[in-house]
Amino acid sequence: MSGSPNTVKCLVWDLDHTLWEGVLLEDAAVTLRPGVADVIRTLDERGILQSVASRNDRDLAMQTLERFGLRDYFLHTQIHWNAKVSSLESIAGSLNIGLDAMAFIDDDSFERDCIQHAHPEILCLDAEEVAYLLTRSEFMPAVITADARVRRLRYQSEIERTRAAEAFDGPPEAFLARLGMVLTVFPAEAHDLARASELTVRTHQLNTTGRTYSREELETLLRSPRHLLLMAALEDRYGQYGTIGLALIEKAETTWTIKLLLMSCRVATRGAGSVLIQHLRGLAKKRGVRLLADFIETPHNRQMLVTYRFAGFRERERHGPVAILESDHDTIPPLPDHVVVIDRCLATPSHS
Repeated sequence: MSGSPNTVKCLVWDLDHTLWEGVLLEDAAVTLRPGVADVIRTLDERGILQSVASRNDRDLAMQTLERFGLRDYFLHTQIHWNAKVSSLESIAGSLNIGLDAMAFIDDDSFERDCIQHAHPEILCLDAEEVAYLLTRSEFMPAVITADARVRRLRYQSEIERTRAAEAFDGPPEAFLARLGMVLTVFPAEAHDLARASELTVRTHQLNTTGRTYSREELETLLRSPRHLLLMAALEDRYGQYGTIGLALIEKAETTWTIKLLLMSCRVATRGAGSVLIQHLRGLAKKRGVRLLADFIETPHNRQMLVTYRFAGFRERERHGPVAILESDHDTIPPLPDHVVVIDRCLATPSHS
C-alpha cells in the first residue's frame, strides 16, 4: 500500500492584490495578476477545487469575477467582512473536506498568520507564489482522471441538489425519493484503476481503514483470483456523480472480507455507503459465505464505523488496530425505496 501524498483538494483565493492587482473598493479599475487565469483554469483541469475568502463587497466582487470570465470556477465563495478563519472553516464544511486538504493564498502576511495560528494544517501561500503554484507537488496529482476533470461541475450539481432540498417542503426521505437515484455496482477493469487509486488517496472521512493503494498495487489485486475489486457509480435527476465508491474484497472458501470500503464525501448525505454495504451483505448471503470487514479507526472515519454498526455488523475480534467485524445475515433489510441498485456483476437491477 502506498503512502498518501499531501495533495491539496481546495485552493482558497484572496482577491485584492492577490487574484487581481489593486483594491476593488478604492481603485478605478482592477486587473488580473499576470498568469492568474491560466493557473485557475489549469488547477480546475487537474481536479483541484477553488474558492474565495475576501473582505469585500460581495456583489461588486462577483460582478468583477464575472467580467474576468472566472466566476464559475469558484465554489462556496465567502465574500464579506467577517474573519477569514471562519470563511475557510465554512468552505471546508460546505465541501465536506478536512482543513488539512486546503490551501490559502493571500498577499497579506497578517491574514496568513491568523490562518496558520488557528489552523496550522492549512497550507498558506504568499500571493507572489502564484507564478510557481502549478509546479508545487501539492497541486500536481499523480494521475488526472476523467472524474477529476469534471469534479467542479459535479460539486456545482450538488449545490443545485442542496438548494432544491432546502426549498422542498417535506421530510428528507421524501426528497430523496424524488431524486431517482441509481447506484451501479460493477467489477473494476484496467481503465478504472486510476480513479480507484485516486479515491483511496483522496477519501478520508468515508474510508473504513485509511488504506491507500497505487494504481500498480490495484492492478495486482485485479489479477488476483482471491480478490474482488468493485466500484460504484451514482446518478440522479440532476446528473451523474461519477464513480464515487469502492469495495475491495478478499475471498476465501467460506468467507468474504471487506478489506477496504469507501465513498466520496460528495455523497455523504445520500446514504450511498449504507446501500452499498447492504448490497454486499445480500451478495455474500446469496453465495453462502460469511461477510467480514476490516475497520481501522483514523482521526476522520468514525462515521463509517457507525455505518457498519447500523448495517448489522458487530466486532468479532481485534488484531492490533484492526477490528474484524462480521455481518449478521439474519437481519438484512430490503434496500431503501429511494434508490435502484444495478449490479453489473449480475446484470440485474434490484429495487427492494
